[in-house]
Amino acid sequence: MLYIFDMGGVVTTTANLKNKLCEVLNTDEETLKEYGLNTDLTLDRSTLFSMCSNGEIDTKEFWEIFSKRSGIPVKTDWFHWVFHPVLNEKTVKIIKALKEAGNRVICGTNTISAHYHNHLERGDYSYFDQTYTSCFMGVSKPDPEFWKLIMTAENVQPKDCVFIDDKKMNCDAAAALGIHAIHFSTADALAQLLGIVVD
Repeated sequence: MLYIFDMGGVVTTTANLKNKLCEVLNTDEETLKEYGLNTDLTLDRSTLFSMCSNGEIDTKEFWEIFSKRSGIPVKTDWFHWVFHPVLNEKTVKIIKALKEAGNRVICGTNTISAHYHNHLERGDYSYFDQTYTSCFMGVSKPDPEFWKLIMTAENVQPKDCVFIDDKKMNCDAAAALGIHAIHFSTADALAQLLGIVVD
């Protein structure tokens, strides 16, 4: 069986960067939104953040465009420096147990290049057999092409996949393809559902 885990909100906490970005940029949330900083909770292909998530631009280009649009000079990649998610140790135990049972376990995540490098530096992807990130795939969840690309690369059918994500819209999109989708709430609930003991 192929298990596909989301990263933020499942393996690590979802980092809310808006307040910190407002602080370091000396601006407000409305200005961030106006000039392109919508999170993937409201993923819209027209926003700069979505372009980062889809790999159309990298975060350096994001800040260059953001600076030109807003008049706020940004000389460093704040996405990288203020991103400090916390690892969910119980989810990691589930991943290890699934691998020990002979399953292939991969990460399928919407992310931007700066956060990809953060997770890489922290070793968050090291628990997986493979990592599929939207910024390198050129497509973000909930676009069905996200899972189709993964299934093609992994040479599997939907019936052979289990997808775990904390966002219902992503689970619904995966389920529409015939993938067994699990809407993540807690590691304990997931462990119970999968019949895995975590202490």
